[in-house]
Amino acid sequence: MGPVSLQVETEQEQKPEREMDCYHSLLQAGSQLENTLQQVSVSMSMKEVDGYIEKQVAYLSGGRGEDSSVIVTLPEYSAFSDIPEESLAKVLTYLTLIPRARQPGVKFIIILDRRLDTWTSIKTALARIAASFPGNLHLVLVLRPTSFFQRTVTDLGFRFSQEDFMLKMPVVMLSSVTDLLRYVDENQLTSEFGGTLDYCHSDWIVLRTAIESFAVTVKDIAQMLQAFGTELAETKLPAEGTAIMRLLSTHTDKYRKLKEAIRSVSKEGRHLLASLEASGREEDSLWDVRLDWETVQRLLAQLRGMESAFDGFFEKHHLKLQQYLQLLRYEHRFQEMELSLEHLASQEREMSSSGEKLTQTEQTLRDLDILEAHAQEEMVSAQIIILHGHQLAASHHYAMALILQRGNELRHRCDTLSNALRVKRAHLSRAHRLLLRLGQAQSWCDDGAYLLAQQLVDKFQSKEGAQAALKDMDRFLEGAPSLLSSGPDLLAVEFESVLTPEIQVQIGETFEKHTVVQEMIHNRQVCLRKLADKHVRPIQLVAPRAESPPRSKSPLFSPKHGVDGLKFSFDLSLPGKRTSRKSPASRKIEVMHDYQENRSSLLSSLEGEDSPDLLKRHVMRELIETERVYVEELLSVLLGYRGEMENPALAGLLPPILRSKRNVLFGNMPEIYNFHSRVFLHDLEGCLETPEGVGACFLERKENFKVYECYCQNKPRSESLWRQYSDCAFFQECQKKLEHKLGLDSYLLKPVQRLTKYQLLLKELLKYSAGGCEGTSELQAALAAMLHLLKSVNDSMHQIAITGYQGELCDLGRVLMQGSFSVWISHKKGPTRMKELARFKPTQRHLFLYERALLFCKCREEHGEGADKTPSYSFKHCLKMSAVGITENVKGDVKKFEIWYSGREEVYAVQAPTVEVKTAWLGELRRILTNQQKLLKDERCVDIQMPDHIRRSPPMSESKQQRASFSSEDTVREEQSRPTVPLPKSPAQPTQRARHASHNGHLSGSGGVGWRSGPLSPVRHRGGGHCSAGSRQI
Repeated sequence: MGPVSLQVETEQEQKPEREMDCYHSLLQAGSQLENTLQQVSVSMSMKEVDGYIEKQVAYLSGGRGEDSSVIVTLPEYSAFSDIPEESLAKVLTYLTLIPRARQPGVKFIIILDRRLDTWTSIKTALARIAASFPGNLHLVLVLRPTSFFQRTVTDLGFRFSQEDFMLKMPVVMLSSVTDLLRYVDENQLTSEFGGTLDYCHSDWIVLRTAIESFAVTVKDIAQMLQAFGTELAETKLPAEGTAIMRLLSTHTDKYRKLKEAIRSVSKEGRHLLASLEASGREEDSLWDVRLDWETVQRLLAQLRGMESAFDGFFEKHHLKLQQYLQLLRYEHRFQEMELSLEHLASQEREMSSSGEKLTQTEQTLRDLDILEAHAQEEMVSAQIIILHGHQLAASHHYAMALILQRGNELRHRCDTLSNALRVKRAHLSRAHRLLLRLGQAQSWCDDGAYLLAQQLVDKFQSKEGAQAALKDMDRFLEGAPSLLSSGPDLLAVEFESVLTPEIQVQIGETFEKHTVVQEMIHNRQVCLRKLADKHVRPIQLVAPRAESPPRSKSPLFSPKHGVDGLKFSFDLSLPGKRTSRKSPASRKIEVMHDYQENRSSLLSSLEGEDSPDLLKRHVMRELIETERVYVEELLSVLLGYRGEMENPALAGLLPPILRSKRNVLFGNMPEIYNFHSRVFLHDLEGCLETPEGVGACFLERKENFKVYECYCQNKPRSESLWRQYSDCAFFQECQKKLEHKLGLDSYLLKPVQRLTKYQLLLKELLKYSAGGCEGTSELQAALAAMLHLLKSVNDSMHQIAITGYQGELCDLGRVLMQGSFSVWISHKKGPTRMKELARFKPTQRHLFLYERALLFCKCREEHGEGADKTPSYSFKHCLKMSAVGITENVKGDVKKFEIWYSGREEVYAVQAPTVEVKTAWLGELRRILTNQQKLLKDERCVDIQMPDHIRRSPPMSESKQQRASFSSEDTVREEQSRPTVPLPKSPAQPTQRARHASHNGHLSGSGGVGWRSGPLSPVRHRGGGHCSAGSRQI
């Protein structure tokens, strides 16, 4: 099923009933919260009143008059007349909206305090109140001025204007605070009016601001929850797993942020409740605190309900996304497994059900074994997928029906493939059994021919000899295969299902051969019975005729040799009868003679088969079997350890640093496994019947074996990492699952052990291969290649431990040799030489010979528990091979040789651990210097043939002259110190001196220093240096 069909089926399940119920619950909770907010919230905030609330132009003290009328107090405010009409209207509207939101239709009483004001101010204030007051104004209580003049003016003014004011609103002019107590209880009045009501305007502002902020925040949270819920409900599911994971991550982040906001609002609400509770919740409490407390409590309860509905909806939606991701992954694994099973089925269909020959059928059976093993692995994986599907179904996955359907499809494919493989094996086994029995029958016929050929005529001329021959033939007939007794018709019925035209031909040839041999045996028995009953005249052996053509060495019957060409008629004449001239006696005796010769040759060939060839096959089988075990062990490590590092179930047992360093721990083992499982194992299996081809197999894959260099170079880092984490519970759990008796470190050593095993097996194959055998040269070359690979791996592992070298080691060329030596150094210059005379002890140095340089290093090893046992090499000195010469033999020590540098200005006496090591190093040094001398000689030849004006070159700098192997000063000094030798006529003909020098070993990298064989003696060379007894340590 593709992504399109999966998307269609998924969208049908996109909004399950439970998820939609949760979504509707969320919407309903949000709607209820919004209604509550509309009921308890005012449409105007304190910020919109332009700051006049803070100036205390008017305020709600919380006091109540008759009929629970809300008291609005307008205290003394000198700039009241300067307040704009719009601002005054906002102040009065804001103050009246707060009680009306709690109690619609509430009445208001205004206390206008103008005790220090004038009638003009009172008149203006009343007019503005009448024009701007938005509520149900029940009564206006005015405290008139206290001064005598203003009181008189107010009384007169109010008397003449009373009717106008009374028409608009009820106004009562009060002379003093005592008159106010007749309209309002003293406990509903603040202290400035002689009452006991405790009121703080700043506290009221703070509390009111907090209530408004809380209501706004709750409203925003409710809208955010509804918007996010709608976004989740309308989300379209993508068809890719990575997109689903990104969607899950995004939704989870938003969910966590919303939860954090809800927690913050809830905390703010609880703090607000605590503040309200501190003010008291009695019926006569200040500012109607009880109503505010109930409002906040109601908002908090509804917010919790909406949060709960949102949590339920998000949980369902999150579960749906997770299940959809599980479905995508399950479908992906299903499709991969479906393709794999289809590929295996196609391989099974392409495989022949029978073979024409026994070897071909056996090979097909081996291929079937491999196919069945692969199919078994895939079917185990398919069972895991099916089991995973059942687990998803058990967890109430919304696509349960689809998952179970996929599991049934996989189960059906596995059953079909298993049945097809079983039928194929039955057919092949039946065909193999038939071909095997046919081969046995043909071998029996050939043995019968041998038996007849090996019975010598002179031995059964006696009665006892004839009886013994008859007994031999009777025993041979008793061992006849049962197939020959059944007949071709019964055989065709028994093996009807596997009969092919080719097999039918083989059956016909077999029974035809059986008929011929049976007839020959019957004739021989008749003759022998006659000889056993009567005395027979001896038959004289006659030499074969010269004109007779040479006969075939092998009388064996096979489909390639017709039966008509070999006749075994032993029709011997009885006594008393005359033999005609045309009697075939000579021909018959000649055939007997041929069989006598063939018998000896056959025995010798059988004896040969019992020794080297058989042993070579045994070694070949061991090579293939151990290779299979090696591949299986690598696979178990990669799956059981490296693969398990990605297993979430074991994540808690695995240190995080190991997950990031698994390439250090396992190196390039996956690359090694791919090479052996996909390439090399198949190559070796192809050489099972032809061991002589295994050498070419190794040579063909020589470059592929270089993957071991990388693995071995990484081995010290891997071992160091293993030592740190060997006690990790993860490795113990993996070893327990794999049922390994040994730990992971033993299996990480397998590639190194396997690399050393190859050269041992190649040596065994060479041991049983004669010098002239086919493939012997390839075996020798393969052995040399594997030994060279081992040396390269060993050298490279030492090279990576070099520290302190300033430059790139790869610029020095390939590592040719490396080893530890005792080294003395002496200098040409006098002061240095004298300074070093007291130093007689050698220094231990590890030498690395490259193609272009020789490195001197000091070996360092860490000691102590837990220390890294791998040595490191500190760089000390570097000699360029272009300026190096050698002296092979040093007087007094057969293990010493000398290395010159820069015209013997520096001489290094090197002592090898053994003579063999010295010989190997000298051979490699000699080869490098010889190659350099040849290159220099070719350059000189080209220079001689060039014209003078081209050959001239600008003079070198002083530093370059010092570095050059040939310098003008050295050349002049040498010309003065030796007789003149004429130049050769051509570059191709060296002078006698040059030939003599080359013959005695005088060779250098550039001509300035030489290679010399013989004891050390003060001999003048081109560099002008002498061997010095002084030495210094490097």
